[in-house]
Amino acid sequence: MAPSSVPLLPPQLDLVEALGRCVSPDRVLSRTLDRVAFASDASFYRLLPEAVVLARSVDEVQRLFALSRARGVPITFRAAGTSLSGQSLSDGLLVEVARHWRSARVEDGGLRIRAQPGTIGDHLNQLLRPHGRKIGPDPASIRACTLGGILSNNSSGMCCGVEQNGYHTLRSLTFVLPSGTRIDTGADGADAELLAREPALHRGLQALRDEVRSRPALVERIRAKYRMKNTTGYQLNAFVDFERPVDIFAHLLVGSEGTLAFIAEAVLDTVPVLPHKSTGLLFFPDVHAACAAIAPFRDAGARALELLDAASLRAASGKPGMPTELGHLGAAPAALLCEFQTAHASELPALMSAAQELTRRLPLAVPGEFTRDAETQERLWRVREGLFPTVGGVRKSGTTVIIEDVCFPIPHLADAAVDLQGLFAAHGYQNAIIFGHAKDGNLHFVITQSFNDQKAVDQYARFIDDLVPLVVRKYDGALKAEHGTGRNMAPFVETEWGPEGLAIMRRLKELVDPQNLLNPGVIVPANPRSHLEHLKSLPSIEAEADMCIECGFCEPVCPSRELTLTPRQRIVVRRELERQPAGLVAEELRRDYRYSGLETCAGDGMCQTRCPVSIDTGSLVKRFRAARHTALGRGLGLSAAAGSARTEQLARTGIAAGHALASVVGHRGVGALTGALRSVLGDDLVPRWSRDIPRPAPPLPRTSSEGAQAVYFPACMLRLFGPVEGEPERPTIPEALLALARRAGTPVHIPEDIAGACCSTPWHSKGYVEGDAAMSNATLERLWRWSAEGRLPVVVEGSSCTHGLRGAGAILSSANRERFDRLRILDSVEFVHDTLLPKLRADRRLGSVCIHPVCSVVEMGLTPKLVAIGRFLAEQVVVPDRAGCCGFAGDRGFLHPELTASATRPEAAEIADRTFDAYLVSNHPCTIGMHRATGRPWQNFALVLEGLTRAMEA
Repeated sequence: MAPSSVPLLPPQLDLVEALGRCVSPDRVLSRTLDRVAFASDASFYRLLPEAVVLARSVDEVQRLFALSRARGVPITFRAAGTSLSGQSLSDGLLVEVARHWRSARVEDGGLRIRAQPGTIGDHLNQLLRPHGRKIGPDPASIRACTLGGILSNNSSGMCCGVEQNGYHTLRSLTFVLPSGTRIDTGADGADAELLAREPALHRGLQALRDEVRSRPALVERIRAKYRMKNTTGYQLNAFVDFERPVDIFAHLLVGSEGTLAFIAEAVLDTVPVLPHKSTGLLFFPDVHAACAAIAPFRDAGARALELLDAASLRAASGKPGMPTELGHLGAAPAALLCEFQTAHASELPALMSAAQELTRRLPLAVPGEFTRDAETQERLWRVREGLFPTVGGVRKSGTTVIIEDVCFPIPHLADAAVDLQGLFAAHGYQNAIIFGHAKDGNLHFVITQSFNDQKAVDQYARFIDDLVPLVVRKYDGALKAEHGTGRNMAPFVETEWGPEGLAIMRRLKELVDPQNLLNPGVIVPANPRSHLEHLKSLPSIEAEADMCIECGFCEPVCPSRELTLTPRQRIVVRRELERQPAGLVAEELRRDYRYSGLETCAGDGMCQTRCPVSIDTGSLVKRFRAARHTALGRGLGLSAAAGSARTEQLARTGIAAGHALASVVGHRGVGALTGALRSVLGDDLVPRWSRDIPRPAPPLPRTSSEGAQAVYFPACMLRLFGPVEGEPERPTIPEALLALARRAGTPVHIPEDIAGACCSTPWHSKGYVEGDAAMSNATLERLWRWSAEGRLPVVVEGSSCTHGLRGAGAILSSANRERFDRLRILDSVEFVHDTLLPKLRADRRLGSVCIHPVCSVVEMGLTPKLVAIGRFLAEQVVVPDRAGCCGFAGDRGFLHPELTASATRPEAAEIADRTFDAYLVSNHPCTIGMHRATGRPWQNFALVLEGLTRAMEA
């Protein structure tokens, strides 16, 4: 049956009340909006949960398990939701174990790491970096996926192969069974405790172990299957590799996809980082020639070997590092991206000598070259990483991108790849591509697929029916190499493992979860066609977000991720509104979406930096904000832009009036007044007063244009607000920058008529389209005049304003767009780093500085330059691993301070136990936000730099 809109029935009230007795009621999400937001993961399946529960302790998990058993309600645990096979969804209870499960600790000098399931994989590697170590699994989603998912799916990646996956690097873990029993497998007496508390399970595991070992053919089958990547079904090799039932079960949990127990904590053995690399993209006349080179390169020590088929090469042609034309490479060329890695630079030459000798003997289409240049290496890997979004970016609206992974014995890899290409052609997947971890025989293929009608579903069903026998029967491969069985391959576990293998898996599941309540339908099939149930339709929506594939890569960098919705969830709910265009449910969704979806979106664009198809969800939000404005509101926005100097003066007057009133009634009294106004006029219009709002800024210093080598443009926020608490009264930030420029012999000029000039970000972010256009064009015309028609660079003080100005081109008139293209707009960070810093001399250095790279600095790629300035200032420079957008977003931190509080909580916690000599930012509103978050004296980097170079004045 073709997928259609799922009826959004309310959850059972008594169930919600019962959940509120298991955990704090404010951590039970039962609104329709929240349930819809969690109904999707990165797969092409969709299930609407009865409720979402934000658990925070093992005790709470045990109570939730008891409730699940008592009421017969299915329960699924979910962390990042980046799973590709539907294993992090539920139509019962969905328990989110990300935000309260992020504790991690390095042990034994980095040889091991202990962490909870909500810790992002890349954060573990950041903790291990000082020790020269990392975790073994290296999935492409490592900056988004969490340890819970890495272990539950037995994820691997480009370099880890089989030897360094979660199964083989697991030291111990703590699990909670559906019965509520908690076992730490690393504790002394763990096996005895399992026997005492769960005797039936202990005896059952022994019986299964002995039964498996009594069948030599099955044992040999198991060993053969796990010599290559395989995540189809449960890890039956645990019955062969381990003796004690507690160790068997611990390793069965790896790859169990949350169907046997909840993993509360794990200890992993780590692997060394190999920092010295040599990389080459080698072109072959066909896929057979490329695959024939895999074993020789692997035997020569290559750590990564990535295959790109002809369709992949066509998709990537013209990208940096790739030829624009492929005709001279052959009719159906292929390529291997080959990388050698070593711990010590001295080891690399010998490897490269062997590699070069290999390339001379291979039938390459063009001579092969290896490079040790980091920039070139990065470009080559971007080609490989960009294949997925390249296909995603050209898919038809209403279709999704499916990325699947299979594994073949390497001697059959080339023939299998050709057969896969034949399947694509036979089933109408014209844009399909093949790439993958060739060193392990692991191929990924990407197809675009609609599930919006029965015809499309039937197309996919026929394709899978042909794919399964090709992989399993013809080539004895694995249907799932590293993405987990999930829902879409559960019906075919028996095809791969045979009746006796599936029977063992069913008995294991019944031993642990006799009621089949823990993630049912995953691994153990519900029915032979269950892979065609709960398919996700993708209705077409606005162009800004229509290409979203709901992968979740954006979520870790979203400021509102733990307050309301993430970018993925904003789009998921928007699609649901398209499925439910009218009625009470749609009205409820729209009402809740206003705050959760629109008002608390920072619109910072950080989601775009992680999105594989480059979606800026803030653009969608700004479109909706624009649609909410009345004609009167749009007119007022335009008037504010047209009279921007007057608007700026009114804002300064308002700030002064607030402080004057606070001197009489106190800041709390002014806060009460603004609170009353917010209740009448709206909390997205009237700022909330607080004592940390700076006083009005003093007048800008006067400068001369004569001899100036740049125009200096202090942003309007600097002209409105004076020093933030922790910053000196004098010099002001503009005064500090002018002094630095003077000392470096590079004077700059502040235009006398700067009042009212603005990057237009306030209008743009609030969706005042007409005002945005008027403000952007007016400011551009001033910049053109001030810069002597582009001859002088414009240095912007305020990184978010630099970013806003650089992105204004699309809304400018044609004449102003031509001028815009000739302007050089520099952020103060790059101006100081590139032009002033080489000419400055510090009379002393600080011991340490902490740097918060604001989101616009990250998006403009200026973080390394800000860090370099920090190194000029101090012996030690720290950028917190959890640094991210502070959520202040211009004035949004005044309107919704809860957004900043939520966004900055992880970073604040990371530095809570440390003190630094200085705390540096490059954006005035973010200084306020970071001070609120940490209570530390954050200040603009130019103020610290000015203080340390004053001796130059003498």
